[in-house]
Amino acid sequence: MNNFLLDTTKYVNKALKYTDLSDGLSNKIITCNSTYTVRFGVRLRGKIFTFEGWRSVHSEHMEPTKGGIRFDIQTHAEEVEALAALMSYKCAIINVPYGGSKGALKIDPSQWDKYELEKITRRFAQELIKRDLISPSMNVPAPDIGTSSREMAWIADEYRKIHPADINGAACVTGKPANKNGLIGREEATGRGVQFIVREFFRNPDLLKLVKLNNDLSTKTFILQGIGNVGYNLSKFLTEDDGVKLIGISELNGGIFNEDGINVEHAKKYFTKHKSFENYPKASFIKDSSLLLKRECDILIPAARENVITEKNAGDITAKLIVEAANGPISYKGNQILNRKKIFVIPDILANGGGVAVSYFEWVKNIRHIRFGRLEKRRNQLQINNLIEAIEAMTGKSMPKKYKASFMNGIEEIDLIRSGLDDMMIDGFQSVKKAFIETDKITDFRTAAYKVAIEKIALSYDFIGL
Repeated sequence: MNNFLLDTTKYVNKALKYTDLSDGLSNKIITCNSTYTVRFGVRLRGKIFTFEGWRSVHSEHMEPTKGGIRFDIQTHAEEVEALAALMSYKCAIINVPYGGSKGALKIDPSQWDKYELEKITRRFAQELIKRDLISPSMNVPAPDIGTSSREMAWIADEYRKIHPADINGAACVTGKPANKNGLIGREEATGRGVQFIVREFFRNPDLLKLVKLNNDLSTKTFILQGIGNVGYNLSKFLTEDDGVKLIGISELNGGIFNEDGINVEHAKKYFTKHKSFENYPKASFIKDSSLLLKRECDILIPAARENVITEKNAGDITAKLIVEAANGPISYKGNQILNRKKIFVIPDILANGGGVAVSYFEWVKNIRHIRFGRLEKRRNQLQINNLIEAIEAMTGKSMPKKYKASFMNGIEEIDLIRSGLDDMMIDGFQSVKKAFIETDKITDFRTAAYKVAIEKIALSYDFIGL
C-alpha cells in the first residue's frame, strides 16, 4: 500500500479507538468503494498517445460525491484513493452534504500546448461521463494540482454535449470560470478557508495556552511551503488582512527568506516569470528549500504536496503551530514526532476544507439557476437607506460619508460566499475543538478531527439502514 494511503488509514484507525463503532462499520468507512481506471488514446502530433487516469469514489453515504481532478505525472491509483478518503472526512467535518471522491490523469501538463491539453481533457471527460463518474447528481469534480477553471470549462462543455437535455448540467463540475456558470470566490476559497481557520484558532485562549502564543495575529510570523493557488491566496489574505508577517517561501527548486517580511505579490510575480526564486532581489535565496521548514517562526503552512514533513525532518521543526493547507503534508511517523514535541497541528481535513465548501455553494447556485443575493439586494439597500435617514432625522446629524457609502453598497454575492465559508469553517473548528477537549486521552487535534468525521459518516450510514 502507498505510504500516503497507509498513513491516512493509520490516522483513521487511531481515531476509531475513541469511538464505539463496530469493526464492520469501521472497515466500511475506511474502505474505498470503487476506483475506476480508464485508458484512452488521443491522436496528437501525427500519432496516437495513450493516457491513464482514475476516478475513486471513497464513500457514498452522501451523494453526489465530490473531489478534484489533478493532472500530475507522479500520480497513481492509491494516491487518488487516499485523496478521495480525505474528501469524505473534510466534507463531514464542515457539514458539506457530499461523499468523497477524487480523480487524476497521469500527465505532465507542461509538455503539451493548450490545444493538445484541451483534446486530452475532453477525451478523459468523455470516459468519465459515460460511466456516470461526472454528473451533477452523482459525482462532481473540481480543479486540483495541474488543473484550473479552464479545464473545468472544457469538462462542463463536454458534459453538455453528451447530456444536452440536463437542465442542471452546469453543476456537473465546480471551479468553473465565473462567466461560465462559476462563482466569484471559488479560486480563492481554499486559501480563504485556511485564513478563517487561523483566525478562529487565535480566538481561543485555551488553545493559545498550549502553543504559548498571544492572540495578536499582527505580531506573528509564518513560513509558507508552496506558492501555488492555495499558498499565494492564503499568504495574501494573512499578510494584508491580518498583518501576519511572511518571512519564508519554500518551493521545489529553492526558497527565499527575509526576517523583515516578504511581499507575496512581488514574490509570486517573480516566481511565475522565472520559474524559480534564484536571484530574487528582496530576500535571501536558499537552494535547499527543505531547510526553510526548520527555521524559527510562529506558524508553518505546508501548502503544496503530501509527505513534506516526515520522520526525517519532523524533529527539526521549530514552529509553534502547523496549519495543513495541502493534503497529507505530514506523514504518520512525522506527525507522531510533532505530537511528542507538542507542536500543535491543525489537520488538512479541517484546515483546507474551504475549497469544497465554496464548491458546494457553486453547485447549489447551478441547481437554483439564480445567483446568491439576486432577490434581496435592492430590498436590503432600501431598508438600510431608510434606517440611515431615520437615524439622521432623530439625531439632526449627517452620518459620515465613509460609513454611509459602506452601508449603501449592499451585499454582493462574494460577501455572501465569504460569510457562508467563514460560518462553515468556524462550525467545523468548534466541533473538532469540542471533541479534542471532551474526549479523554485525545492529545492532538488531528485525531479529534478524524473522530468527528468518522462519527458523522457512521450516523449517515445508520440512517440509511446500513
